[in-house]
Amino acid sequence: MSSGAALAALIGIASAAAAECPRKDALGTSRVLSVDARTTPRVGLKSFPQTLPLADREVVLTFDDGPNPPTTSKVLAALAQECVRATFFLIGLHASQQPEMVKRIAREGHTIGHHTFSHPFMARIPFDKAKSEIDRGIAADEMALHGTSTTTPSTPFFRFPYFESTQAQLDLLQSRGIVVFGADLWASDWNEMTPEQELKLVTERLAAAGKGIILFHDPKARTAAIMPAFLRYLRENGYRVVHIVPAGAQKSADAR
Repeated sequence: MSSGAALAALIGIASAAAAECPRKDALGTSRVLSVDARTTPRVGLKSFPQTLPLADREVVLTFDDGPNPPTTSKVLAALAQECVRATFFLIGLHASQQPEMVKRIAREGHTIGHHTFSHPFMARIPFDKAKSEIDRGIAADEMALHGTSTTTPSTPFFRFPYFESTQAQLDLLQSRGIVVFGADLWASDWNEMTPEQELKLVTERLAAAGKGIILFHDPKARTAAIMPAFLRYLRENGYRVVHIVPAGAQKSADAR
């Protein structure tokens, strides 16, 4: 199966899973948004002038730095309980160490993006080394997911570690048709805090912003701990979750 066909199959599985959500009162996934590098090469107001075309109270859930089985599995369980789909930006090294978890993330209908191989400060290293980090990360994720080492991502979504990049790196990704994701708000879960503090922080930020791409880190135990309560907050306050896929993926799935 080609990577495109595999992705289409996964989207089809995800659509079927959403349609058969066992909990009628679940938050659910309200719609699927196709993201095209040709029209939106970079998104996220924390880093760029533009973001995704989201309506008021629409959110995109994203998770960085996984997979980490003990915590990623808890995040996945919380998402599954509410029939919600998210996007996971994987570190290639972690993906190569946990291929079964990578497959599980995809099998449960989530989108897999890329986050370099070893999570360096990209703006502080030579261009050739940065390019290698991008390529090795994609290749490791693809090997874990499809058993094929390729630098052409089946999902052309990328996020820079620490949101740090150079213009040359941004131009490289744009030339390859890869969307660069920033975020509109984040949980700051890299800082030491209690789960209760994180939940209060991210819900207050979301209430102020009204919508947006939200950044979490699934390897963080505090994030895994708050996810059921955070999703319940979304449901009780009228927020809707949007699932992002590459341009063409939804069309391919609909044609199946």
